Amino acid sequence: MLEAIRQTSNYLKSKIEEIPNTAIILGTGLGELVHEIDNKQIIPYTEIPNFPISTVEGHSGNLIIGTLGGKKILAMQGRFHYYEGYSMQQVTFPIRIFQALGIHYLFVSNAAGGMNPSFDIGDIMLIEDHINLFPEHPLRGKNYDELGTRFPDMSEAYDKKLRRMAMEIAKEKNIKLQHGVYVGVQGPTFETPAEYHYFRTIGGDAVGMSTVPEVIVANHAKMKVLAFSIITDLGVIGKIVEVSHEDVQKAAKIAQPKMAFIMREIIQRI
Repeated sequence: MLEAIRQTSNYLKSKIEEIPNTAIILGTGLGELVHEIDNKQIIPYTEIPNFPISTVEGHSGNLIIGTLGGKKILAMQGRFHYYEGYSMQQVTFPIRIFQALGIHYLFVSNAAGGMNPSFDIGDIMLIEDHINLFPEHPLRGKNYDELGTRFPDMSEAYDKKLRRMAMEIAKEKNIKLQHGVYVGVQGPTFETPAEYHYFRTIGGDAVGMSTVPEVIVANHAKMKVLAFSIITDLGVIGKIVEVSHEDVQKAAKIAQPKMAFIMREIIQRI
């Protein structure tokens, strides 16, 4: 694992003139944020040694280096999921590369089903905490001390200061910003009504098939994390309807500009 990290990070260092301190992971339907990035350098995942390949529609599979909010950033246009058949080490391999490159801030986005009765489709939820229901833990196995401690603290998985900034920006610009707990599950099936009810009962506000593994590894690597869910369907009793991946992509695309604005403003201020 360490040798693969060294190979990949050395390759990227040879391709990137200036390594940024902020990375963004763009989830389902959120790749449009790339259009907000100026002076783009695009590196397809297929050209990066040891990098997995995204197989999900809506995940383009490019590493983007450019400027957002006047600051240099690195963005993943497409992520990897456990349900695609990748191991947790493969799913979170990009986070290890960010760590090796010296990334300090990680911004994460996803599309999620909302269980909170106050949520509407198209809402943006600021993730305050998560519940990990994946069947495999990304830190399972040998721990490498140079990557992080064996038992990392998760009491503030999502940085309070960054969350406060997001709330202030949303208030200043009159952007509706929900907040809550994200439940991470394996997928790839969407949830049954009983599962939605269960996730809500245990404290969840939204549910999705990503983010949690990446956030765990980012915390292991001592990065400061900020994450958003775009509510693309509802798991609220009386509001549950049949949903498709295309529906999720459409809802995410509509809400994406507001999330992009908040991200851009935060990047300007950090």
